[in-house]
Amino acid sequence: MDKIKRLLLFNASCLALVVTALAFGTRGGFITPWMEEFNLTGAQVGWIVGTAFWGFTVAMVIFGPLVDIMGIGRVIAIAFICHLIGLVMTIFANGFWTLFFSTMFIGIANGSVEAACNPLITALYPNDKTAKLNRFHMWFPAGIVFGGLLVYFFAQIGWDWRIQTAAMLVPTLGYGLMFLGKKFPETERVTSGATYKDMLKACVSPLFLFMAFFMLFTAATELGTNQWIAALFNHSVDHLFGKGLSSILILVWISAVMAIARLVAGPVVHKLSGIGVLLFSAIFSGIGLYLMSISSGIVLFAAATVFALGVAYFWPNMLGVVAEKIPNSGALGLAIMGGIGFLGGAIAQPALGRIYDVQMDRFGNDLQAGAATLQYVIVLTVILTIAFLYLFIKDRKNKEVKTG
Repeated sequence: MDKIKRLLLFNASCLALVVTALAFGTRGGFITPWMEEFNLTGAQVGWIVGTAFWGFTVAMVIFGPLVDIMGIGRVIAIAFICHLIGLVMTIFANGFWTLFFSTMFIGIANGSVEAACNPLITALYPNDKTAKLNRFHMWFPAGIVFGGLLVYFFAQIGWDWRIQTAAMLVPTLGYGLMFLGKKFPETERVTSGATYKDMLKACVSPLFLFMAFFMLFTAATELGTNQWIAALFNHSVDHLFGKGLSSILILVWISAVMAIARLVAGPVVHKLSGIGVLLFSAIFSGIGLYLMSISSGIVLFAAATVFALGVAYFWPNMLGVVAEKIPNSGALGLAIMGGIGFLGGAIAQPALGRIYDVQMDRFGNDLQAGAATLQYVIVLTVILTIAFLYLFIKDRKNKEVKTG
Protein backbone atom coordinates (compact mmCIF):
# COMPACT_ATOMS: atom_id res chain seq x y z
CA MET A 1 0.00 0.00 0.00
CA ASP A 2 1.43 3.40 -0.98
CA LYS A 3 2.10 6.20 1.48
CA ILE A 4 -0.89 8.37 0.49
CA LYS A 5 -3.46 5.57 0.87
CA ARG A 6 -1.90 4.58 4.19
CA LEU A 7 -2.14 8.18 5.42
CA LEU A 8 -5.78 8.47 4.31
CA LEU A 9 -6.75 5.37 6.28
CA PHE A 10 -4.78 6.58 9.29
CA ASN A 11 -6.48 10.01 9.20
CA ALA A 12 -9.95 8.44 8.82
CA SER A 13 -9.19 6.22 11.82
CA CYS A 14 -8.20 9.29 13.83
CA LEU A 15 -11.46 11.08 12.99
CA ALA A 16 -13.44 7.98 14.01
CA LEU A 17 -11.60 8.01 17.32
CA VAL A 18 -12.38 11.72 17.71
CA VAL A 19 -16.10 10.83 17.53
CA THR A 20 -15.68 8.21 20.28
CA ALA A 21 -13.90 10.82 22.37
CA LEU A 22 -16.57 13.45 21.72
CA ALA A 23 -19.18 11.03 23.02
CA PHE A 24 -17.02 10.42 26.10
CA GLY A 25 -16.09 14.05 26.74
CA THR A 26 -19.55 15.51 26.30
CA ARG A 27 -21.16 12.90 28.57
CA GLY A 28 -18.78 14.00 31.31
CA GLY A 29 -20.47 17.40 31.08
CA PHE A 30 -23.97 15.93 30.78
CA ILE A 31 -23.89 14.15 34.16
CA THR A 32 -25.06 17.12 36.21
CA PRO A 33 -27.77 18.28 33.70
CA TRP A 34 -29.13 14.71 33.48
CA MET A 35 -29.28 14.42 37.27
CA GLU A 36 -31.21 17.69 37.45
CA GLU A 37 -33.51 17.27 34.42
CA PHE A 38 -34.49 13.63 34.99
CA ASN A 39 -34.12 13.56 38.80
CA LEU A 40 -31.42 10.86 38.68
CA THR A 41 -29.05 9.84 41.48
CA GLY A 42 -25.30 9.65 41.07
CA ALA A 43 -25.51 5.87 41.00
CA GLN A 44 -28.15 5.94 38.22
CA VAL A 45 -26.06 8.26 36.09
CA GLY A 46 -23.11 6.00 36.83
CA TRP A 47 -25.04 3.10 35.31
CA ILE A 48 -25.94 5.20 32.26
CA VAL A 49 -22.42 6.36 31.47
CA GLY A 50 -21.12 2.93 32.45
CA THR A 51 -23.30 1.39 29.74
CA ALA A 52 -21.02 2.98 27.13
CA PHE A 53 -18.20 0.93 28.60
CA TRP A 54 -20.26 -2.28 28.67
CA GLY A 55 -21.29 -1.71 25.05
CA PHE A 56 -17.67 -1.13 24.13
CA THR A 57 -16.62 -4.35 25.84
CA VAL A 58 -19.35 -6.37 24.10
CA ALA A 59 -18.30 -4.97 20.70
CA MET A 60 -14.66 -5.81 21.36
CA VAL A 61 -15.46 -9.34 22.50
CA ILE A 62 -17.68 -10.03 19.47
CA PHE A 63 -15.85 -8.21 16.69
CA GLY A 64 -12.27 -8.45 17.94
CA PRO A 65 -11.95 -12.18 17.17
CA LEU A 66 -13.87 -11.71 13.89
CA VAL A 67 -11.91 -8.81 12.39
CA ASP A 68 -9.72 -11.23 10.45
CA ILE A 69 -12.81 -13.01 9.10
CA MET A 70 -15.26 -10.13 8.57
CA GLY A 71 -12.68 -7.64 7.43
CA ILE A 72 -11.81 -4.28 8.94
CA GLY A 73 -14.18 -2.38 6.63
CA ARG A 74 -17.33 -4.22 7.77
CA VAL A 75 -16.55 -3.62 11.44
CA ILE A 76 -16.05 0.09 10.74
CA ALA A 77 -19.43 0.14 8.95
CA ILE A 78 -21.07 -1.31 12.08
CA ALA A 79 -19.39 1.42 14.14
CA PHE A 80 -20.77 4.13 11.86
CA ILE A 81 -24.35 2.81 11.98
CA CYS A 82 -24.32 2.41 15.78
CA HIS A 83 -22.92 5.92 16.23
CA LEU A 84 -25.81 7.33 14.21
CA ILE A 85 -28.42 5.33 16.16
CA GLY A 86 -26.93 6.19 19.56
CA LEU A 87 -26.62 9.91 18.86
CA VAL A 88 -30.17 10.24 17.51
CA MET A 89 -31.58 8.29 20.47
CA THR A 90 -29.71 10.57 22.88
CA ILE A 91 -31.16 13.68 21.23
CA PHE A 92 -34.70 12.37 21.80
CA ALA A 93 -34.07 10.77 25.23
CA ASN A 94 -36.76 11.28 27.91
CA GLY A 95 -35.38 9.48 30.97
CA PHE A 96 -33.18 6.77 32.42
CA TRP A 97 -33.90 3.93 29.98
CA THR A 98 -33.64 5.91 26.75
CA LEU A 99 -30.35 7.39 27.97
CA PHE A 100 -29.26 3.90 29.01
CA PHE A 101 -29.86 2.29 25.60
CA SER A 102 -28.65 5.26 23.54
CA THR A 103 -25.41 5.18 25.49
CA MET A 104 -25.17 1.42 24.93
CA PHE A 105 -25.33 1.90 21.13
CA ILE A 106 -22.63 4.56 21.34
CA GLY A 107 -20.54 2.16 23.42
CA ILE A 108 -20.93 -0.55 20.77
CA ALA A 109 -19.91 1.98 18.11
CA ASN A 110 -16.88 3.06 20.11
CA GLY A 111 -15.83 -0.53 20.69
CA SER A 112 -16.18 -1.32 17.01
CA VAL A 113 -13.91 1.62 16.13
CA GLU A 114 -11.30 0.32 18.55
CA ALA A 115 -11.69 -3.31 17.38
CA ALA A 116 -11.13 -2.29 13.76
CA CYS A 117 -8.68 0.60 13.97
CA ASN A 118 -6.08 -0.80 16.38
CA PRO A 119 -5.23 -3.77 14.11
CA LEU A 120 -5.55 -1.43 11.12
CA ILE A 121 -2.83 0.84 12.56
CA THR A 122 -0.49 -2.06 13.36
CA ALA A 123 -1.07 -3.44 9.82
CA LEU A 124 -0.33 -0.04 8.27
CA TYR A 125 2.83 0.52 10.34
CA PRO A 126 4.28 -2.90 11.33
CA ASN A 127 7.73 -1.47 12.13
CA ASP A 128 6.56 1.44 14.26
CA LYS A 129 3.56 0.06 16.13
CA THR A 130 3.87 1.59 19.61
CA ALA A 131 4.70 5.10 18.38
CA LYS A 132 1.87 5.07 15.82
CA LEU A 133 -0.61 3.69 18.36
CA ASN A 134 0.35 6.58 20.65
CA ARG A 135 -0.14 9.02 17.78
CA PHE A 136 -3.51 7.45 16.90
CA HIS A 137 -4.70 7.46 20.52
CA MET A 138 -3.64 11.10 20.82
CA TRP A 139 -6.95 11.86 19.12
CA PHE A 140 -8.94 10.43 22.02
CA PRO A 141 -7.91 13.13 24.51
CA ALA A 142 -7.90 15.66 21.65
CA GLY A 143 -11.51 14.74 20.93
CA ILE A 144 -12.36 15.14 24.61
CA VAL A 145 -10.87 18.65 24.42
CA PHE A 146 -13.19 19.45 21.50
CA GLY A 147 -16.13 17.84 23.30
CA GLY A 148 -15.46 19.59 26.58
CA LEU A 149 -15.15 22.98 24.91
CA LEU A 150 -18.33 22.22 22.99
CA VAL A 151 -20.17 21.60 26.27
CA TYR A 152 -18.73 24.71 27.89
CA PHE A 153 -19.33 27.24 25.11
CA PHE A 154 -22.72 25.88 24.06
CA ALA A 155 -23.82 26.04 27.69
CA GLN A 156 -22.70 29.66 27.87
CA ILE A 157 -24.98 30.61 24.98
CA GLY A 158 -27.87 28.55 26.33
CA TRP A 159 -27.70 25.51 24.01
CA ASP A 160 -28.51 22.39 25.97
CA TRP A 161 -27.04 18.88 25.84
CA ARG A 162 -29.38 17.80 23.03
CA ILE A 163 -27.98 20.40 20.63
CA GLN A 164 -24.46 19.50 21.74
CA THR A 165 -25.18 15.85 20.92
CA ALA A 166 -26.58 16.81 17.50
CA ALA A 167 -23.32 18.61 16.69
CA MET A 168 -21.51 15.26 16.93
CA LEU A 169 -23.38 14.02 13.86
CA VAL A 170 -21.09 16.17 11.68
CA PRO A 171 -17.75 14.37 12.39
CA THR A 172 -19.63 11.06 12.44
CA LEU A 173 -20.78 11.58 8.86
CA GLY A 174 -17.26 12.80 8.09
CA TYR A 175 -15.46 9.60 9.05
CA GLY A 176 -18.13 7.51 7.34
CA LEU A 177 -17.47 9.32 4.05
CA MET A 178 -13.67 9.11 4.49
CA PHE A 179 -13.80 5.32 4.86
CA LEU A 180 -16.39 4.84 2.12
CA GLY A 181 -15.05 2.74 -0.77
CA LYS A 182 -11.54 2.35 0.68
CA LYS A 183 -9.54 -0.87 0.37
CA PHE A 184 -8.27 -2.18 3.71
CA PRO A 185 -5.09 -4.19 4.34
CA GLU A 186 -5.10 -7.64 5.90
CA THR A 187 -4.36 -7.74 9.61
CA GLU A 188 -0.81 -8.29 10.83
CA ARG A 189 -1.62 -11.79 12.07
CA VAL A 190 -2.77 -12.83 8.59
CA THR A 191 0.19 -11.29 6.77
CA SER A 192 2.71 -12.83 9.20
CA GLY A 193 1.38 -16.31 8.54
CA ALA A 194 0.51 -16.98 12.18
CA THR A 195 -2.42 -19.37 12.55
CA TYR A 196 -5.58 -18.72 14.52
CA LYS A 197 -4.36 -21.35 16.97
CA ASP A 198 -1.10 -19.39 17.41
CA MET A 199 -3.15 -16.28 18.17
CA LEU A 200 -5.28 -18.07 20.76
CA LYS A 201 -2.18 -19.57 22.39
CA ALA A 202 -0.53 -16.14 22.59
CA CYS A 203 -3.63 -14.73 24.28
CA VAL A 204 -3.28 -17.12 27.23
CA SER A 205 0.47 -16.63 27.73
CA PRO A 206 1.56 -15.44 31.21
CA LEU A 207 2.64 -11.98 30.00
CA PHE A 208 -0.61 -11.43 28.12
CA LEU A 209 -2.73 -12.48 31.10
CA PHE A 210 -0.66 -10.16 33.32
CA MET A 211 -1.20 -7.21 30.96
CA ALA A 212 -4.89 -8.00 30.51
CA PHE A 213 -5.53 -8.12 34.26
CA PHE A 214 -3.85 -4.80 34.95
CA MET A 215 -5.59 -3.21 31.97
CA LEU A 216 -8.63 -3.20 34.27
CA PHE A 217 -6.77 -0.97 36.73
CA THR A 218 -5.16 1.40 34.22
CA ALA A 219 -8.47 1.97 32.43
CA ALA A 220 -10.41 2.47 35.67
CA THR A 221 -7.83 5.07 36.73
CA GLU A 222 -7.99 6.97 33.44
CA LEU A 223 -11.53 6.53 32.15
CA GLY A 224 -13.28 6.28 35.48
CA THR A 225 -11.73 9.48 36.79
CA ASN A 226 -12.04 11.49 33.57
CA GLN A 227 -15.71 10.60 33.08
CA TRP A 228 -16.51 11.96 36.56
CA ILE A 229 -14.15 14.95 36.62
CA ALA A 230 -16.81 17.54 35.72
CA ALA A 231 -19.22 16.25 38.37
CA LEU A 232 -16.58 15.77 41.08
CA PHE A 233 -15.35 19.33 40.70
CA ASN A 234 -18.71 20.95 39.99
CA HIS A 235 -18.47 24.72 40.71
CA SER A 236 -14.87 24.33 41.95
CA VAL A 237 -13.54 26.93 39.50
CA ASP A 238 -16.68 29.06 39.03
CA HIS A 239 -14.87 32.02 40.57
CA LEU A 240 -12.27 31.80 37.79
CA PHE A 241 -14.43 31.20 34.73
CA GLY A 242 -17.95 32.13 35.76
CA LYS A 243 -20.84 30.19 37.20
CA GLY A 244 -22.03 27.14 35.26
CA LEU A 245 -20.18 24.20 33.74
CA SER A 246 -16.71 25.64 34.28
CA SER A 247 -15.55 22.41 35.90
CA ILE A 248 -15.66 20.79 32.42
CA LEU A 249 -12.58 22.92 31.69
CA ILE A 250 -10.61 20.73 34.10
CA LEU A 251 -11.38 17.73 31.88
CA VAL A 252 -10.48 19.80 28.83
CA TRP A 253 -7.14 20.72 30.39
CA ILE A 254 -6.35 17.11 31.37
CA SER A 255 -7.22 15.93 27.88
CA ALA A 256 -5.12 18.63 26.20
CA VAL A 257 -2.08 17.64 28.25
CA MET A 258 -2.72 13.97 27.42
CA ALA A 259 -2.96 14.75 23.70
CA ILE A 260 0.36 16.62 23.70
CA ALA A 261 2.02 13.85 25.73
CA ARG A 262 0.88 11.20 23.24
CA LEU A 263 1.94 13.38 20.31
CA VAL A 264 5.55 13.35 21.54
CA ALA A 265 5.40 9.77 22.81
CA GLY A 266 7.83 8.33 20.24
CA PRO A 267 11.08 9.58 21.84
CA VAL A 268 9.73 8.86 25.34
CA VAL A 269 8.91 5.25 24.48
CA HIS A 270 12.24 4.70 22.76
CA LYS A 271 14.14 6.05 25.75
CA LEU A 272 12.25 4.39 28.60
CA SER A 273 10.70 1.37 26.81
CA GLY A 274 6.96 0.72 26.87
CA ILE A 275 7.14 -0.98 30.28
CA GLY A 276 9.23 1.85 31.73
CA VAL A 277 6.64 4.36 30.53
CA LEU A 278 3.88 2.35 32.24
CA LEU A 279 5.79 2.50 35.54
CA PHE A 280 6.20 6.25 35.12
CA SER A 281 2.47 6.55 34.39
CA ALA A 282 1.41 4.65 37.50
CA ILE A 283 3.55 6.83 39.77
CA PHE A 284 2.53 10.16 38.25
CA SER A 285 -1.17 9.35 38.06
CA GLY A 286 -1.18 8.48 41.78
CA ILE A 287 0.62 11.68 42.70
CA GLY A 288 -1.72 13.66 40.47
CA LEU A 289 -4.84 12.15 42.04
CA TYR A 290 -3.62 13.00 45.52
CA LEU A 291 -2.76 16.58 44.54
CA MET A 292 -6.17 17.06 42.90
CA SER A 293 -7.91 15.78 46.01
CA ILE A 294 -6.33 18.53 48.14
CA SER A 295 -6.36 21.37 45.58
CA SER A 296 -8.82 23.99 44.41
CA GLY A 297 -8.93 26.99 42.09
CA ILE A 298 -6.01 27.54 39.72
CA VAL A 299 -3.82 25.12 41.71
CA LEU A 300 -6.23 22.37 40.69
CA PHE A 301 -5.09 22.77 37.08
CA ALA A 302 -1.44 22.27 38.12
CA ALA A 303 -2.42 19.10 39.98
CA ALA A 304 -4.46 17.95 36.99
CA THR A 305 -1.37 18.37 34.79
CA VAL A 306 0.53 15.83 36.87
CA PHE A 307 -2.40 13.41 36.69
CA ALA A 308 -2.72 13.91 32.92
CA LEU A 309 0.98 13.17 32.33
CA GLY A 310 0.47 9.96 34.27
CA VAL A 311 -2.63 8.57 32.58
CA ALA A 312 -1.70 9.80 29.08
CA TYR A 313 0.50 6.80 28.33
CA PHE A 314 -1.57 4.07 29.96
CA TRP A 315 -3.87 2.95 27.14
CA PRO A 316 -1.60 3.16 24.05
CA ASN A 317 1.38 1.64 25.83
CA MET A 318 -0.62 -1.24 27.29
CA LEU A 319 -1.61 -2.02 23.69
CA GLY A 320 1.89 -1.26 22.41
CA VAL A 321 3.62 -3.59 24.87
CA VAL A 322 1.26 -6.41 23.90
CA ALA A 323 1.75 -5.72 20.17
CA GLU A 324 5.56 -5.61 20.55
CA LYS A 325 6.13 -8.38 23.09
CA ILE A 326 3.33 -10.75 22.00
CA PRO A 327 2.87 -10.08 18.25
CA ASN A 328 1.10 -13.40 17.60
CA SER A 329 -1.80 -12.23 19.79
CA GLY A 330 -2.81 -10.17 16.75
CA ALA A 331 -6.18 -8.44 16.38
CA LEU A 332 -7.71 -10.69 19.05
CA GLY A 333 -5.09 -9.65 21.60
CA LEU A 334 -5.66 -5.95 20.94
CA ALA A 335 -9.42 -6.50 21.08
CA ILE A 336 -9.20 -8.32 24.40
CA MET A 337 -7.02 -5.58 25.86
CA GLY A 338 -9.37 -2.84 24.68
CA GLY A 339 -12.45 -4.74 25.83
CA ILE A 340 -11.00 -5.40 29.27
CA GLY A 341 -9.95 -1.77 29.47
CA PHE A 342 -13.47 -0.53 28.93
CA LEU A 343 -14.76 -3.22 31.27
CA GLY A 344 -12.57 -1.58 33.91
CA GLY A 345 -14.12 1.76 33.01
CA ALA A 346 -17.61 0.26 33.18
CA ILE A 347 -17.01 -1.16 36.66
CA ALA A 348 -15.59 2.17 37.81
CA GLN A 349 -18.61 4.28 36.77
CA PRO A 350 -21.29 3.05 39.20
CA ALA A 351 -18.62 2.44 41.85
CA LEU A 352 -17.50 6.07 41.71
CA GLY A 353 -21.13 7.20 41.55
CA ARG A 354 -21.93 5.23 44.69
CA ILE A 355 -18.84 6.53 46.50
CA TYR A 356 -19.78 10.07 45.50
CA ASP A 357 -23.34 9.61 46.85
CA VAL A 358 -21.98 8.33 50.17
CA GLN A 359 -19.49 11.19 50.44
CA MET A 360 -22.21 13.72 49.66
CA ASP A 361 -24.31 12.29 52.50
CA ARG A 362 -21.27 12.51 54.73
CA PHE A 363 -20.06 16.02 53.84
CA GLY A 364 -23.07 17.68 52.26
CA ASN A 365 -20.64 19.54 50.00
CA ASP A 366 -19.87 18.55 46.40
CA LEU A 367 -16.24 19.74 46.52
CA GLN A 368 -15.42 17.72 49.64
CA ALA A 369 -17.32 14.73 48.27
CA GLY A 370 -15.41 14.93 44.98
CA ALA A 371 -12.03 15.14 46.73
CA ALA A 372 -12.85 12.17 48.95
CA THR A 373 -13.98 10.13 45.93
CA LEU A 374 -10.67 10.72 44.14
CA GLN A 375 -8.71 9.39 47.11
CA TYR A 376 -10.28 5.97 46.65
CA VAL A 377 -8.80 5.78 43.13
CA ILE A 378 -5.27 6.31 44.47
CA VAL A 379 -5.31 2.71 45.75
CA LEU A 380 -5.39 1.49 42.13
CA THR A 381 -2.27 3.48 41.23
CA VAL A 382 -0.35 2.00 44.17
CA ILE A 383 -1.20 -1.51 42.94
CA LEU A 384 -0.17 -0.56 39.40
CA THR A 385 3.14 0.89 40.56
CA ILE A 386 4.05 -2.38 42.29
CA ALA A 387 2.94 -4.46 39.27
CA PHE A 388 4.83 -2.44 36.67
CA LEU A 389 7.94 -2.19 38.85
CA TYR A 390 7.98 -6.01 38.96
CA LEU A 391 7.51 -6.22 35.18
CA PHE A 392 10.18 -3.56 34.56
CA ILE A 393 12.76 -5.40 36.69
CA LYS A 394 11.90 -8.74 35.06
CA ASP A 395 12.18 -7.25 31.57
CA ARG A 396 15.57 -5.72 32.39
CA LYS A 397 16.85 -9.07 33.66
CA ASN A 398 15.65 -10.84 30.51
CA LYS A 399 17.44 -8.28 28.33
CA GLU A 400 20.64 -8.71 30.35
CA VAL A 401 20.48 -12.47 29.90
CA LYS A 402 20.02 -12.12 26.14
CA THR A 403 22.83 -9.58 25.74
CA GLY A 404 25.09 -11.48 28.13
